[in-house]
Amino acid sequence: MNDETIKSAEVGAEDLHQGASAAVTETARTGTDWQTKLVLAAAIGAGLWGLFAPLGSGWGLWGWKTGLAGVQWSFFLGVGAMLLGLIYIWRGKRTGKPRRPLLWLGTAIAAGYTGWMISLVAGAASVPAIHDISTDLADPPQFAVLTLRADNLDNIPGTEESEMKGMSPTQRWTLLHQREYGAIRSVRINQPVNAVMAKAARLATDRGWEIAANLPAEGRLEATSTTALFRFKDDVVLRVRPTEDANGSIVDMRSVSRVGQSDLGVNAQRVQSFLADLSGTVTSTQ
Repeated sequence: MNDETIKSAEVGAEDLHQGASAAVTETARTGTDWQTKLVLAAAIGAGLWGLFAPLGSGWGLWGWKTGLAGVQWSFFLGVGAMLLGLIYIWRGKRTGKPRRPLLWLGTAIAAGYTGWMISLVAGAASVPAIHDISTDLADPPQFAVLTLRADNLDNIPGTEESEMKGMSPTQRWTLLHQREYGAIRSVRINQPVNAVMAKAARLATDRGWEIAANLPAEGRLEATSTTALFRFKDDVVLRVRPTEDANGSIVDMRSVSRVGQSDLGVNAQRVQSFLADLSGTVTSTQ
């Protein structure tokens, strides 16, 4: 082997080394290493899992409890992706490696998803674990066409609280309802029953509710509202009675979830929103 051949081999080796170094640097710069891919895939996977778990329940592919479990595990996956991302970013800073934009992106996606999930949990914890909301607790509107769930007032929380010991489920439900949703009351509308019922039917239709009964002569409307993702069904009954002079109406409303213990405040929001739209300016009766 002559000197020229050896020199060419050395140049080739040096070029190969420089090429490999450049590839490593480019990989680190663009964030396409396996650590970045792992974090990014886990973050995106957590979000997709959290989306398709309830969608699958709504489509009937699995039960709602399985869907809820999927959402829970997607949260854990998101937390893991966020923690891994933070660890890899910290290690990169300590070793002086170039910043990896996709690693930052994956970590940010995971952090955003877990933060959103935590806000949902916090919101659920801020409302009582009940699912039956009524403007009239002493005489709630009754369903005649739709069927109230058999276990409606089972498992009402509060049995360990001293003030609720010895109370029946109905009494515990009433106390929790008054404590957390005291502003939800019967409303008075200065329109006759027929006019109020006609407007109520239009509002229910506009909201996409499935109307099961609309009886203006009885002052009663029953309908079912279906949520977007899980396709949970909540049943609604509206009761409209004339005032003493028959020129106005006293409206009561009840919204009940068919499954689950806590409704995350959805039924209360539905009642408040519907009555606000129905009356324009809501005046609570005393």
